[in-house]
Amino acid sequence: MTVAAVNSDDDHRFSKPTREVITLVAGVGVAGDSHSGATVQHLSRVRRDPSVPNLRQVHLMHTELFDEVAGQGYVVGPGDLGENVTTTGVDLLGLGTDTLLRLGADAVVRVTGLRNPCQQINDFSPGLLSQVLGRAEDGAVVRRAGIMAVVEVGGEVWAGDPIRVEPPVGPHRPLEPV
Repeated sequence: MTVAAVNSDDDHRFSKPTREVITLVAGVGVAGDSHSGATVQHLSRVRRDPSVPNLRQVHLMHTELFDEVAGQGYVVGPGDLGENVTTTGVDLLGLGTDTLLRLGADAVVRVTGLRNPCQQINDFSPGLLSQVLGRAEDGAVVRRAGIMAVVEVGGEVWAGDPIRVEPPVGPHRPLEPV
């Protein structure tokens, strides 16, 4: 389980450039990233209520999704879908709410929920939204565009850093959109 890439952008663009290193700041998010802050920073959420706590400080996405959509003809790489941390070998979507992810030597993020994919994914690549947002046989919505977290302990995160998963105490609580 490793960090495949780290990505950030100081402007509200959809894709985020890959960086050599990012710095996570406790209670804030990725230093210098447009989505960092103690309160919501996603523009649509700011318009609704700018005082709501930011449960989307760090966006994580798995490289395995890139491989899956490549089989359908889509080319997606680290940062393309706006994630800050691209992972390999972690079943992000299967984690429970409040799981801790230790990234590298010091940083710790707490998983808050699923990313709710939006139309911007189709703007990036027409038809891609249907690959990351679908329905289960029982009709439930299935979201596969990564997870969101808040920073509990700050630190630098580099590509190649190990990821250690610490499930929360108590029963497994499946991720919900945040």
